[in-house]
Amino acid sequence: MTNIKFTNALALGLVAALGTAAPALAANPMVGGAAMYETKNIVENAVNSADHTTLVAAVKAAGLVETLQGPGPFTVFAPTNAAFEMLPAGTVETLLKPENKAMLTKVLTAHVVAGDWTAAKIAQKARASSDGLANFTTVSGDALSAKVRNGMLYVYDESGTVGRVTIADVDQSNGVIHVVDHVLVPK
Repeated sequence: MTNIKFTNALALGLVAALGTAAPALAANPMVGGAAMYETKNIVENAVNSADHTTLVAAVKAAGLVETLQGPGPFTVFAPTNAAFEMLPAGTVETLLKPENKAMLTKVLTAHVVAGDWTAAKIAQKARASSDGLANFTTVSGDALSAKVRNGMLYVYDESGTVGRVTIADVDQSNGVIHVVDHVLVPK
């Protein structure tokens, strides 16, 4: 009889633990050491990520803060600081100069697609295509393609750069962010 009580108590404890763990699993992933809140917009969340300080500085320099705080929805492939560091020396500094604002805007908007494209939706679109690629036109008018390889989502730009999505489905009040490990370069 004591074994039954113990087993029932253990089962109830596991059910309670799983019940409280489930919402935590459904929560947004941490990005750059910061919690991301689906009630905040893209800019409000990005400014808290230690891994996206270069991206945030670039968004501010390009005058895109207001746009990315807008209703959207937007899907943003957000390069990390490390991704920007892989660019040739001096590239970021050159892009951040006021006289290069148009070029910076084009580079940044080449990372943004209209709509709320989760990784699952992107993968579904890729599987439905004849070539295994989900093709998108970015806000800048450039082309991006996405493909699932070995269970990972990869994004291809027109210049041949391939970025791997390292953190997918960071929900925002105005869309979704996918963290990528390369800067996507428009032609």
